[in-house]
Amino acid sequence: MVKPVKNTKFDEYLEFPCPFTFKIMGLANVDLTDQILTKLQVIAPGDYAPKVKPSSKGTYEAVSLVVTVTSKEHIEQIYTEIGGIEDVRYIL
Repeated sequence: MVKPVKNTKFDEYLEFPCPFTFKIMGLANVDLTDQILTKLQVIAPGDYAPKVKPSSKGTYEAVSLVVTVTSKEHIEQIYTEIGGIEDVRYIL
C-alpha cells in the first residue's frame, strides 16, 4: 500500500492552473507508460506526449510527463495514484 501524499506546500510556490512536470521511474516493461497514462487520464484528462528514457542496463525506465494541474490537492492525488502502480519505484 502506498502512503498518501498530503500537506505539501505546492500552493505556496505555484499559481494554479499551471503546467507541472512529473518524472516517474519504474521497472522497464511494455505496459509501464500505458499504466501511467491510464491512471492519469482518470485524474487529469488530456493529450500527453510522454518522454521515455531507458536505464543503461535496461532494467528501469524514466517517464516524464507535463500535466496541467489545478490545485495542490490535484498534485497530491496524482502523486498518490501514480505511486500506487506496482511497477513504479519513484515519482518526482
